[in-house]
Amino acid sequence: MDVQDRIDALISLVENARAMPMSASCVLNRGEVLGMLEEIRKALPEELQQAQVLLREREAVLEEGRREAEMIVISAREQRGSLVNDTEVAREAATRAETVKADALQEAYAIRREVDDYVDAKLANFEVVLNKTLAAVQRGRDKLRGRDEMDALGEHVQAADSGQAADEAQPFLG
Repeated sequence: MDVQDRIDALISLVENARAMPMSASCVLNRGEVLGMLEEIRKALPEELQQAQVLLREREAVLEEGRREAEMIVISAREQRGSLVNDTEVAREAATRAETVKADALQEAYAIRREVDDYVDAKLANFEVVLNKTLAAVQRGRDKLRGRDEMDALGEHVQAADSGQAADEAQPFLG
C-alpha cells in the first residue's frame, strides 16, 4: 500500500468513527490511528528517496548526453583534420559535424525534457499525497479544537445552572 492508500484509509477511519452524542467529537482507536500515521511516516521517506533517485538518474542521462556530444565533436574534428587537404571534403565534414552535434544536442534536450516531465509528474503526485496528509491532519486538529470548545460550553452551562439554582433558593433562605 502506498502513502496515498494509507492516507485514504486513515481518512475513512476518521469519517466512519462513532460520533460522540451532542458533540463534533468522535471515538477512535488510538493504537490504530497511531499505527496508520507511523506507516505513513515510514512510507514518506521512501517516496522522497525515489524522487531523489529519479533526479540522480536524470543528471546521469544528461551527463551521458554531454559526453556523447563531446565524443561526436572530437570525432568530427579528427575527421576534419584528416580531410584538410581536400577543401570540399573538409566543408562537407564540417557541415556533417555540425549537423551531428546539433542532432546530439537536440536529442539530449529531448531526453532532458522527458526526464523533467517524468520527475515533475512524480513530484506532483508526491505533492498531492502531502496535501492530503496535511488536510487530514488539519481536519483532526479542527475536530480536537471543536471538542475543546464543546467542553468549555458544557462547563459554562453547568456553572450557569448551578448559579440559577442558588438564585432560586435565595427567597426561601431570607
